[in-house]
Amino acid sequence: MTIEAVLWDYGGVFTPSPFAAAQIYARAQGADPDEMVRIVFGPYDTDTDHAWHRLERGELSFVDALRLISADAATAGVRFDSGELFSTMAGDDVDRSVVIDAVRAVRARGIHTAIVTNNIREYGDVWRARLAIDELFDLVIDSCEEGVRKPDPAIFRTALERLEVADPARAMFLDDFEGNVLAARALGMQAILVGPDPRPALAELAARLEG
Repeated sequence: MTIEAVLWDYGGVFTPSPFAAAQIYARAQGADPDEMVRIVFGPYDTDTDHAWHRLERGELSFVDALRLISADAATAGVRFDSGELFSTMAGDDVDRSVVIDAVRAVRARGIHTAIVTNNIREYGDVWRARLAIDELFDLVIDSCEEGVRKPDPAIFRTALERLEVADPARAMFLDDFEGNVLAARALGMQAILVGPDPRPALAELAARLEG
């Protein structure tokens, strides 16, 4: 089946995984890594009223979300400092330029590309400045602008509609979080889970496009 569009997550694909950063931060202070992820990001394979989910839907400011998360951490007896947590992402030693190269290879085939990201308003200018958006992507679907976040299928439908892809099976999606990959597959899309090293996922993408 001909693929008409390839959709990419941002965090954990073009950057290190924020979930891995939370786990590293937890281990550094002797806390439970899974508990830290739950406190900071909530049950990420569902869409809830957790502060981080509301932040990604554009319903809360970053400051307010961090205040609520800090309160939850204090209740659980866990130390939480957002600056320390996210600074662990700066230590990534994986060559992420291979992902950019893969996007360019997809576009060279005449296939549409888009980013579908759960993200926050306060970070928008920063992450967009790190990518040549206009060169690499036909559009960006950002949860905080759409008011809906993965894994809600509505965010995938929006992307497909704007790309004018009528059949979800003709779209490929890459994400580092399994719940989002499963949600895309449930909608009928093809989807690939990206690991800490993105190269196996990119190789699978290339193979599927050839096939």
